[in-house]
Amino acid sequence: MSKVKGQGSSKNNHKTAGKRLGVKLTDGQQIFKGQIIIRQVGLTKRAGVGTYVSRNFTIHAAKDGVVRYKKKRFMRFNKRTAPRTVVNVE
Repeated sequence: MSKVKGQGSSKNNHKTAGKRLGVKLTDGQQIFKGQIIIRQVGLTKRAGVGTYVSRNFTIHAAKDGVVRYKKKRFMRFNKRTAPRTVVNVE
């Protein structure tokens, strides 16, 4: 018989809610000032003209208009370029 309690594992304790991340408005949709366009973790998509980034990397509209997405190449730390999506409000 064992004198020390065995090391148990808990397998069914994943109770956290989803973060509701992702694109909220697609290309060509109407938007108003302050509305959320994209909720993201880190800068996977970049803010362009007519948008701004909040503290948690959420991209908001800075003015009323229409949402436009565009691919652009950005310089990385190793001097190579990588394609990223830029969000604009026209």
